[in-house]
Amino acid sequence: MAEAIARRFAAERGLEDIEFGSAGTSAWDGAPASDGAMLVGMEEGLDLSAHRARMLSREIIADADLVLVMSPHHRERVAALGGEAKTHLLTDFAARASTERAVMDPFGGDLEMYRATFAELVRELDLAFQRIVAEREAGGS
Repeated sequence: MAEAIARRFAAERGLEDIEFGSAGTSAWDGAPASDGAMLVGMEEGLDLSAHRARMLSREIIADADLVLVMSPHHRERVAALGGEAKTHLLTDFAARASTERAVMDPFGGDLEMYRATFAELVRELDLAFQRIVAEREAGGS
């Protein structure tokens, strides 16, 4: 869901030069989005039918300029694969402060949990994009 929301936000802000990808620390390569994610995506006008999971790897991390993770555990996994310097918790990046607050993982939960996670991702990604735009305008990367 986060990747689809980020793609929408980038398009709305005219940030066509940003590339997105998602990967999981426990992903089954090639698995489709979960039913809950698909249903909430449809409710919100996002098509997740083409999404296929992929396992996080050194190559994915090496190709990224910025890695936003959902939990401290994810950050530790990215660091173990060499990406510590470019990795932030989404909530920390969005808040521009250390919150150590994880985004709720709805996997295995009911539809209401997916909806709550979707809303949380929208809030956090909106703040993250505000930061990215501000840093670009200030001449940052």
